[in-house]
Amino acid sequence: MSIAEMTARQHRRRVRVWFGEHVIAQYVAEASLAARYEQAMKRRFAGLKVTNDVLGPLDSTN
Repeated sequence: MSIAEMTARQHRRRVRVWFGEHVIAQYVAEASLAARYEQAMKRRFAGLKVTNDVLGPLDSTN
């Protein structure tokens, strides 16, 4: 992986919606889009946990 790819991935975030211990939705994007998605999912799934984490250089998008 090149330095440019690693730098780009450091600014990407992974938003996940959790139903207990199960991920029911996942979205990876740059920070501003991820924040918008996170807020939308919090409104839509008010009772569920929604996380927004940094996508590290070794993390998979699967």
